[in-house]
Amino acid sequence: MDKIIDLLISAELITKDKINEFLKDKKEKKVTLKTLITNRVIDPQKAYTIIADEIRNGNLTISMIEQNISPEHADKILEHLAKLMHMEYVDLDEVDFDLHLLSKLPLSKLEKIGALPIKESDLNILVAFKDPFDINAQESIQRMLPKKPITAGIARPSQIEYHLNRLEMSESIKGLINEIREEISKNVSTSEASESSAILKLIEVILKSAILSRGSDIHIEPTENSCIIRTRIDGMLTESFRFNKDIYPPLSSRIKLLSNLDIAERRKPQDGRFSATVLQKTYDFRVSTLPIINGESIVLRILDKSKAMIKLEDAGMSQKNFNIFSEALKVPYGIVLVTGPTGSGKTTTLYGALNNLKSIDRKVITVEDPVEYQMNLIQQVQVNQKVGLTFANTLRSILRQDPDIIMIGEIRDHETLRIAIQAALTGHLVLSTLHTNDAISAITRMADMGIEPYLISGSLIAIEAQRLVRKICPHCKQAVEIPEHAIEELHQYLPENYQFYKGKGCKECHSTGYIGREMISEVLRVDDTLSSLIAKEASKAEILEVAYKNGYVSMIQDGINKVLNGTTTIDEVLRVARLT
Repeated sequence: MDKIIDLLISAELITKDKINEFLKDKKEKKVTLKTLITNRVIDPQKAYTIIADEIRNGNLTISMIEQNISPEHADKILEHLAKLMHMEYVDLDEVDFDLHLLSKLPLSKLEKIGALPIKESDLNILVAFKDPFDINAQESIQRMLPKKPITAGIARPSQIEYHLNRLEMSESIKGLINEIREEISKNVSTSEASESSAILKLIEVILKSAILSRGSDIHIEPTENSCIIRTRIDGMLTESFRFNKDIYPPLSSRIKLLSNLDIAERRKPQDGRFSATVLQKTYDFRVSTLPIINGESIVLRILDKSKAMIKLEDAGMSQKNFNIFSEALKVPYGIVLVTGPTGSGKTTTLYGALNNLKSIDRKVITVEDPVEYQMNLIQQVQVNQKVGLTFANTLRSILRQDPDIIMIGEIRDHETLRIAIQAALTGHLVLSTLHTNDAISAITRMADMGIEPYLISGSLIAIEAQRLVRKICPHCKQAVEIPEHAIEELHQYLPENYQFYKGKGCKECHSTGYIGREMISEVLRVDDTLSSLIAKEASKAEILEVAYKNGYVSMIQDGINKVLNGTTTIDEVLRVARLT
């Protein structure tokens, strides 16, 4: 990195005195290209051009740039380099590869050379190289593709490596793909082809791969040239497989058959589910199809039944928040709300709460859309809009079933909320979820939905808001220093002495630096003081002031506490939680 700063000094873009002045003013320990650009100390366009010119002259390498500069700045430098070299810059994450072209070349040779063919036009073939200046590598690829001239493209080496690894994974099931093609050629209809054993094996491989990598969702997406399988791991999508487009029709048809969906219906969305035993364990898969330009996007939500049995104390809630939330669940009647965006673990928290509450001497009934996990000692009702079984209608019927505890999967409308409040005021403990950004906003949301303040104050016991943050990989965890300017807004949350950590990236975490996720949360316990404030329609600021006096810990503070104890990174907390 020092070499790049020295380069900018020698090019007279910045002086040593200005750097020293910047370090002193910003209280930084080290200067980087990113900090200089972010703080507008240097002209970014001039810096990119100077560095790109040095790469062209052989004084710097693309790999050196990528290792020492953040991805967004590395991309800008490579764009400038492409212009200087009259080459094409390629962002490989935005490209739809021509798999037919790739199948003409041995993958082992591409990995050795560090090349990735991208697309074929009438005039030439575009190939991205880790080192676009390596003439021998270009000649080697040209010999393998003699019919048309190749054009060298510039891309980040790590992107080339990533996509070659993905292709290697797809290559490992090449025999299975060939079997599917043979079976397709012998069958007349897609539905018959979809019954083939090879397709079942492919589905099993896809499911097994997603489960082994701790995935929560599998996305099957047809593009113009291929079929992409992506898996959501720890909240982030990553590409698992990439097949030729001809594999998509039998694959989608078979999944539809498994889920009891209409395989001939491709014009409107469909929802279904199926169960499968993977790695000697039974999983449920919730399937959703959506018509798109190139076919149908299919998403499989992986439902692990063992997750429903998670104990509330193991969900990752801090000890203080866990104690407050647990005490709220002991109240005989009222409403306990769990809030947060989609995918923040609200349902898991509710199931954890139900696990603590269920017993032989209590009647527990839930109304869900859909029922994700089946539990013993609990009566679970699934909403069915087609027959008029809505949340509101079901709730009315549930109240005639003499329940002690009611769990509502989600409060979506005024009618459901009003019935829930009536149930809470007439001696039932009601648990439910609401889509709000923080705990206190739930009070405003309830009022906006047309509920009188005195009813809100009389029924609310507690509101818990949560998010999920990725946990640092313990195998490559290391202490890091964060630039002072990057944490200026966080000083009120930090102690005098602190240490941040980060995962360097290793084989165990697939070079992401993270393994698994954990909750950050805030719990607002509605006591008599807060109840009277809500009844008087007090502002959010007034409620917050009283809550802080009572020991309320905000979500951002809870997240920072987990950063300080080395559980997660500051980037993760700021990605999911908002500074207030």
